[in-house]
Amino acid sequence: MVRTCPACGQQNRVPAARIAEQPHCGKCQSRLEPPDEPLDVDAAEFDEITTSAKLPVLVDFWAEWCGPCKLATSEVKRVARDLTGRALVLKVNTERHPELANRFQVRGIPNFLVMKDGKKIFQQAGLVDHNEMQRWLETA
Repeated sequence: MVRTCPACGQQNRVPAARIAEQPHCGKCQSRLEPPDEPLDVDAAEFDEITTSAKLPVLVDFWAEWCGPCKLATSEVKRVARDLTGRALVLKVNTERHPELANRFQVRGIPNFLVMKDGKKIFQQAGLVDHNEMQRWLETA
């Protein structure tokens, strides 16, 4: 995946398996901190991250038109911030990536999926708070 260095703006390719290891920028050698916000991903990025990341991954399946999805946004962001370096949080727009929604039989949104080592650990549809999402990740 591509991470932008906050110090110099350089685009750095970071393997998903190393995303939480704080790799260094190829240009200025500054540390690239683990993501502290949800990552909006496509199918290729989804597959790369969920199969190679050494951390549990929370996936938020959502759509622009979905009211409950909008309510979940702040909760999902809080999980990403609170579990920085201990979990990754992905967002999948079901309108742009229906193949991912179909793969995981997403019939209602928001829909949350927890993955570890490329395997589905847990999945639930419906709005929940950040505490519940954190519990899912901590048990994964």
